[in-house]
Amino acid sequence: MIEKNTLNLRMLLLCGLFAALIVVGAMIKVPLPGIPITLQTMFVLLAGLLLGSRGGLIAVLVYIFMGLAGLPVFTGGGGLMYLFKPTFGYIVGFALGAFVTGWLAERNPDNSTKQLILAAVAGNALIYAVGLPWYYLILNYYLNTPVGAATVMISGFVMTLPGGIIKIALSVLLAKRLIPVMNPKIYN
Repeated sequence: MIEKNTLNLRMLLLCGLFAALIVVGAMIKVPLPGIPITLQTMFVLLAGLLLGSRGGLIAVLVYIFMGLAGLPVFTGGGGLMYLFKPTFGYIVGFALGAFVTGWLAERNPDNSTKQLILAAVAGNALIYAVGLPWYYLILNYYLNTPVGAATVMISGFVMTLPGGIIKIALSVLLAKRLIPVMNPKIYN
């Protein structure tokens, strides 16, 4: 992980790189009823694990800004009207998830696998904690599509959970390999 209090050119370039990776992750999707499984979450968690709380948050905010500015970087396009899509809550959750994942990873100077897993699980849980209520509220109150909480939990959580576990495992595996390369001074 990059030193947490620096926002230098290297960090800004890495934030841009991860914003681009999140865009690519949005284009790689497995369609499911309700919410597709994408690789966005893996890159969001990886941004937190490798860039820390500040860098991970910046990368996700750049991604969100690009999408709301109208670039088609979200799974279903872009623009301000995307705020009213049922899945936009997950995108908002990305920012919180990347920040918390990074914050917990920064407190892991030993590069412990267990701590990296806990950081990624906590970040992923926050993505769901923001995404699921948004999904429910937009479906029921904006789109006027009455859906029960149990249905939202099944389509928005249970069906995506196996993919989420795989993405957590991949992000931790990649972080374990990349942390020493990205900042060798800290992890020797």
